[in-house]
Amino acid sequence: MIRLIGLVVSIGLADSLNPSTIAPALYLASSEHPRARVFEFTLAVFLVSLAGGLVIALGPGQLLLSALPHPSHTVRYIFEIVAGVAMLVAAATLWLHRDRLSSRALPEAKAEGKSSAVLGATITLVELPTAFPYFAVTAAIVGSGLGPLRQVILLVLFNLCFVLPLIGIWLTLTFAGSRADQLLGWGRGLLQRHWPAVLSILALVAGLFVTALGVTGLTHSRHRLGRLVGPFRHLLRLR
Repeated sequence: MIRLIGLVVSIGLADSLNPSTIAPALYLASSEHPRARVFEFTLAVFLVSLAGGLVIALGPGQLLLSALPHPSHTVRYIFEIVAGVAMLVAAATLWLHRDRLSSRALPEAKAEGKSSAVLGATITLVELPTAFPYFAVTAAIVGSGLGPLRQVILLVLFNLCFVLPLIGIWLTLTFAGSRADQLLGWGRGLLQRHWPAVLSILALVAGLFVTALGVTGLTHSRHRLGRLVGPFRHLLRLR
């Protein structure tokens, strides 16, 4: 469980620097009733993203577990390695295209006639089919063999990490007072200039960490199996 918590938190934090959700939240922070609108937006992103993970984990994921009722440690470690490699591929892609991505304008929130909750839900639904880090985390959670309740807890933890920047924007509006606009404006400029490089570095660190978890676990598992089989090798040779 501790291994999975490390995997979920590391990928969730790396995936949280998402301009598709942060930029609209910054836009809402400069509108009327900013705290309420950012809160509604954040809650909608969290709930819709969580629902998507639950559908996968408790639907197809449980069918997979029923076919493999007792996944071996080796299978679990392989899922961890797959999740880590997916993050490394994402990191490399972002780094190679960082200049082109940073030159693009951040997505604007077209919220006219639309509630903040609907805006957050719509953005998240559009983003879900391409949320490869989330799919990798969900696969690792399903492959862990944990019960449905623990899987739900891990998905909740991932999505809390995912919306941390949005929570940070709400906290800034709540506690920064007159400096909130200045701080959020500085954050928007920083996001515009550097988000591909920063996200690439975060994804690299998360990918290396998660891959190392899987590789060390797999190595340890094989070493332990070798020690168990060792005394019986001469018998196997005789046969």
